[in-house]
Amino acid sequence: MAVVSIRLNTEEARIIDFLSKEYDEDKSTLIKKTIIEMYEDYIDKNYIENFENKEKERKTAYLSAEDILNSL
Repeated sequence: MAVVSIRLNTEEARIIDFLSKEYDEDKSTLIKKTIIEMYEDYIDKNYIENFENKEKERKTAYLSAEDILNSL
């Protein structure tokens, strides 16, 4: 397991203390959850960009609700 040390200025420390109390999470867990959330945002952004690029190239296909229900 890796250990990471971070320096927080007064405002950052105040914010993390507030969030830790507000969400009833220890500071380490709060930071870990934030990192995971940011990574999920990154993955989502890439997925959307790939879809938009395919859409620009007219390589996307759409199914009607009826087609989806018929495939079940």
